[in-house]
Amino acid sequence: MSTARPPLDEIPAFYRGYVEEAPGADVCDALVRAADAVQAVFGAVPATRGDHRYAPGKWTVKEVLLHLIDAERVFAYRALRFARRDATPLPGFDEDAWVPAARTGRRTLAELLDEHRAVHAATLALFRSFEEEDLLQRGTANGNAISVRAIGWATAGHALHHVAVLRERYLG
Repeated sequence: MSTARPPLDEIPAFYRGYVEEAPGADVCDALVRAADAVQAVFGAVPATRGDHRYAPGKWTVKEVLLHLIDAERVFAYRALRFARRDATPLPGFDEDAWVPAARTGRRTLAELLDEHRAVHAATLALFRSFEEEDLLQRGTANGNAISVRAIGWATAGHALHHVAVLRERYLG
């Protein structure tokens, strides 16, 4: 079944750790579980700690959450393009340039959590709309071939990776 974890030939090396980190046997279930973890862990951070960074030059808690939102949008866009049979190679994105441009200091953690819920709801609706043949489509993003289903799994694992970083370095 196409919602199952993809084989290695569908996943660029950079994303393999994320795919391995995602739980379960179904991509939509993995996306739900990852979003639930983001909401639970980031939602437990006191509002007064939203601008905390664990070391100089590192992102704040709010910047990490915004990075998850931005990355999920980019990943969903890639999945949409490839599922719709668009073979145009897509560029990467520079998260280190995007984060400061977003000015998270003027936003609350609660606002970012609301935005995450909205973005994730759209991502989940998109992945639930895909048929098996859509999930098996492949395209090129940031110079690497990847399947639509691998994008879904990587999206879930990427979120869980940052949840683990938040627990370990920001809250630990």
